Amino acid sequence: MKYAMSTQSIRTNFLGTETSFSVSGAWLSYWILLLRLTAGWWMLHAGLDKIWAWPFDASWFVGGAAQGTILAPFVTPFSDGILLAFVNVAVPLGQTAIGLGLILGVLTRTAAFFGAFMMLFFYFINGYGGGWANGMVTGELLGIMVFGTIVALGAGGVLAVDNRLREMELFENTRLRKLLG
Repeated sequence: MKYAMSTQSIRTNFLGTETSFSVSGAWLSYWILLLRLTAGWWMLHAGLDKIWAWPFDASWFVGGAAQGTILAPFVTPFSDGILLAFVNVAVPLGQTAIGLGLILGVLTRTAAFFGAFMMLFFYFINGYGGGWANGMVTGELLGIMVFGTIVALGAGGVLAVDNRLREMELFENTRLRKLLG
């Protein structure tokens, strides 16, 4: 199945000069591919670092840093016992899976959604817990924006396994198809 690529015109005022240029779908697709690979490497690297330095302990984050933040009621129940054990496994495996999903273009939209979901927790707990000492615009916020862009644009089109998955009978269901990029 071929996907139609659109051409959009961007008009802007650059240093007092009106500028207009067209962006073809191909160029936009390759730019999104670059975003996808970069965000994928970021997540894969974060996940593998935690796995290689096993055991990973998230108690400082869910039990300590989250205290007093707006997410504390949702996060602090995971600060001990079996729920902490779940987080200690879910974070490194989740980051690794998100990274692989984005790099390979497998369930790209789903991987990017969960990347944004994780970044949301990092953003509010690190930012709020730290008194926003590094400002409101942080790497985590930019991560949310990159993952959100990938989700919105469905960036699993170029060099992605999602293209093959679309051909499978399982993904003929329109709801399942939305999981793909």
